[in-house]
Amino acid sequence: MTTVLVLNGPNLGRLGRRQPEIYGTTTYAELAEQCVAWGAELGLEVEVRQTNWEGAMVDWLNAAADEGIPVVLNAAAWTHYSYAVYDACAQLTAPLVEVHLSDPSARPEEWRHASVVSPHARAVVAGEGVLGYRRALGVIASSLA
Repeated sequence: MTTVLVLNGPNLGRLGRRQPEIYGTTTYAELAEQCVAWGAELGLEVEVRQTNWEGAMVDWLNAAADEGIPVVLNAAAWTHYSYAVYDACAQLTAPLVEVHLSDPSARPEEWRHASVVSPHARAVVAGEGVLGYRRALGVIASSLA
């Protein structure tokens, strides 16, 4: 069974409590459980992680690059400005799918419209809430078939 990392950036550990009108009411624990279940349906072993520390995210991406592990990435705010995340994503050889609960391009803050992850992503799934993670895992599974 192929291992896939689902990596989540800052503040996503507060899902269900943080701005539910934007990010929904599903908690982070519920999202993690759903990702594992959806992955199993697709024949994937999913490991879900969240960090508020940019260096931890970069370390995880570098390890995925070293081991050829596919990644579903919601880099959250780092999506828009972290060149460290950009450089780490550039090293990935296995598929990378960028995912966002909301649609950053439709948000009023202009700075949310740019992504340093997208240039390295096989696909971008945005604005589908937690179901976007299911679709992102489907893209990974299809690319491995």
